[in-house]
Amino acid sequence: MNSKQCGRTGLYLSEIGLGTLTWGRDTDAPEAIEMLTHFVDAGGSLVECAPSHGDGMAVDVVSEAVASVGRHRVVLAWRGGMRRGADGAWVGAAGRGDLLRSLDDALARLNTDYVDVWLVEPRAEVPLEETLDAATLAYRSGRARYVGLSRASHWQLAEAVTRGVVGASAPITLVEMPFSLVDAQYAGTVGELASRGVGVVAASALAGGALTGKYRHSTPADSRAASPHLRHMVEPYLSGFARGVIEAAHRAASGLDRSTVDVALAWVRDYPGVSSALVGPRTVRQLDTLLEYTAALPAPIREVLSEVAQ
Repeated sequence: MNSKQCGRTGLYLSEIGLGTLTWGRDTDAPEAIEMLTHFVDAGGSLVECAPSHGDGMAVDVVSEAVASVGRHRVVLAWRGGMRRGADGAWVGAAGRGDLLRSLDDALARLNTDYVDVWLVEPRAEVPLEETLDAATLAYRSGRARYVGLSRASHWQLAEAVTRGVVGASAPITLVEMPFSLVDAQYAGTVGELASRGVGVVAASALAGGALTGKYRHSTPADSRAASPHLRHMVEPYLSGFARGVIEAAHRAASGLDRSTVDVALAWVRDYPGVSSALVGPRTVRQLDTLLEYTAALPAPIREVLSEVAQ
């Protein structure tokens, strides 16, 4: 697997990133450890985790898995900060205190002194300046080697990048945002960030699994769309415009004698400005299948799919 420079920085990411959404709940520790081993042995490095992944259990599984392969082989991206609400549900946190507590808890559970990237998530009820100040403190103390944003609006991205350029906050190295064949409306933002030297991690590069093509005719019983706690990630892509894009990817794949998921992953992985395409396989078998896909798409096919997607 190739690595890509993240924007105009010294950070390099594997072109495919490994998400841990299901770890600890749908993917047990032994399977996760085997998955990470296969991933790094194939040249993968980027592993993304968040406090709520696996209903809070993923971070401990990640810690065990990273220890098994060696911390130096992993680029660890920690996303956001969260806390449990009064009802026990996860609540997003963007205030200074909550963010730093969440990060420090993650570092202790991960048994590491730093995360390679901290992707903070702005929230409307908290001034962006406060969120960025917390990230800057972590950056200057060495707890976060690089700082990025996730789930940010266009104006928040613009302000954060500008503050980093003028030195008011830590420089924004990376932005994680939804980007795939069915989320191609964000292509302009990807290009704009690239022009500013900021890398992009394409979150949900396979649209929650919809771009595998498995839902074209039915919903498999063991799929995300059949899961009560994961179906919300897939359902928006099973009808309307997204369904048409998936059918176009399927037709392109048939003509190339490739699978739909192969074509969809190649499109986003090789998109200019994308540093890494994030996938979230639940099993080693699913991961190994994705790691087999390395061939770029023929330019005419890329162009047609880009036109259809937008």
